[in-house]
Amino acid sequence: MKAEQHKGTVFVVDDDSTLRDMIRMMAESDGYCVRDFADAEEFLNEFDAEQPGCLILDIRMPGMSGLALQDELIKRQALLPIIFITGHGDVEMAVECIQKGALDFLEKPFREAKLLEKIEQGILSDQQSRQELSEQNEVKARLSSLTDRETEIMHMIAQGCANKVIAIDLGIAQGTVEIHRSRVMHKLGVRSVAQLMRLLLVAGELRSESS
Repeated sequence: MKAEQHKGTVFVVDDDSTLRDMIRMMAESDGYCVRDFADAEEFLNEFDAEQPGCLILDIRMPGMSGLALQDELIKRQALLPIIFITGHGDVEMAVECIQKGALDFLEKPFREAKLLEKIEQGILSDQQSRQELSEQNEVKARLSSLTDRETEIMHMIAQGCANKVIAIDLGIAQGTVEIHRSRVMHKLGVRSVAQLMRLLLVAGELRSESS
């Protein structure tokens, strides 16, 4: 299957080769590309954080467990959504995994329709996360182009301060504030305070405190 034709990549990590083959058959028949691994170490050896997709992961495996792999991916700040496969006695652990960021879990035996539903959710979640990260990085690049003074004034603008108030607080001329304000808006590609606030929200730099 050519890369441009598939709906997304599904990574499967499970020591049960029969289960891996079953998941591969189901996912590929629904248009996904599948890469499967017999253990967590094998997966990590080939892991590329830049490759999008979702991960179907057995919670109990010899060697590194699914939980340990999740912890390692969290440490690496990986975006890959995880769908855990659990046995009947593993549900409590699976809930803990969800609290740590896993997308969901499937309890064995699971239905094909349920698996495909979770895969679709995982692929969409991954696409959204990567889009948000890309937008955030682009915004941060714009913010980094500001001088220290422009950054200071930008935050005061976002807090609703008028040019006159900013000038008094900073001890500079109102005309100077207006020049800085114009440069800030131009560099950031925004035309209003509302757009500026959205941009800062995307970058995670929106200040709620008053100056």
